[in-house]
Amino acid sequence: MKKIYFLLIVFTVVFVKNSFSQDLLDEFGPDVKTKAFTYATFKTSRIIIGQSIENPAKGNLNFSISHHFGAINEGSYGFFGLDQSTIRIGLEYGVNNRLSIGLGRSSLQKTFDGFVKYKIVRQTIDNSMPVSVSYFCDLAINGLHFPHPEWNNYFSSRMSFVHQLLIARKFSNSFSFQITPSLVHKNLVTLNADPNDIVTLGGGGRYKLSKRMSVNAEYHYIMSSETRKNYDNSLSLGLDIETGGHVFQLFVTNSQPLFERGFLTETQGSWGKGYIYFGFNIVRTFTIVKPKGFK
Repeated sequence: MKKIYFLLIVFTVVFVKNSFSQDLLDEFGPDVKTKAFTYATFKTSRIIIGQSIENPAKGNLNFSISHHFGAINEGSYGFFGLDQSTIRIGLEYGVNNRLSIGLGRSSLQKTFDGFVKYKIVRQTIDNSMPVSVSYFCDLAINGLHFPHPEWNNYFSSRMSFVHQLLIARKFSNSFSFQITPSLVHKNLVTLNADPNDIVTLGGGGRYKLSKRMSVNAEYHYIMSSETRKNYDNSLSLGLDIETGGHVFQLFVTNSQPLFERGFLTETQGSWGKGYIYFGFNIVRTFTIVKPKGFK
């Protein structure tokens, strides 16, 4: 486990160093031409339920509503899952061209989450930088009542943290792919045998069908064998539809949670057993600060 953490840290430091040197050349090098960066690697800041490399533009606020129905294996009695629902409402703001911040509230476990996402390096059109890399950090707070109020319960026990590297490449105007190594830390676990730190490795892609429509896929593999005894890997398939200022994402997944800690490490049920949840994301962009010009 320590080796995995060490590799993630080394990988981040290498890319940060590359980023700083690149930015200094762009700002101060009189003989160096400004780099042209790729854009629209993905359509929104999420591939499906997981984070993508994208941030809202500077001064833009994304308002999102994510809705899950129940599992289809509930059968006709549960109207194949449509009688149940899980909702997350979120806001994400572009502080500048690299940094965004966000807040969210999920009905599942009454979870509040807050996050920052920073774009370390950006893919260039001439491939001098072949990938875009972002760092994502999330704090989630479980809002449920403590199951044993008579115990000495601590607020810190409600908290969990997620650290991710988002490494993406736009291979063409039609196809993009992202690798997402993640570290999830839980302050409180159910059993002594359960690890507080869990590493997952994810991947997701997008293929454009038309100017305003694409198909997406996303998968996250749990590296901890102890966690895999009780939980399943998250697999999601989706369809993105853009309609002006809105982006609709329709998807099916075996993950009920809509926040990072949940779908990465607490997915229960496989596709083969009918644990398939239909859901959708609606994202609306508002311009809070109008740009003075384009860079």
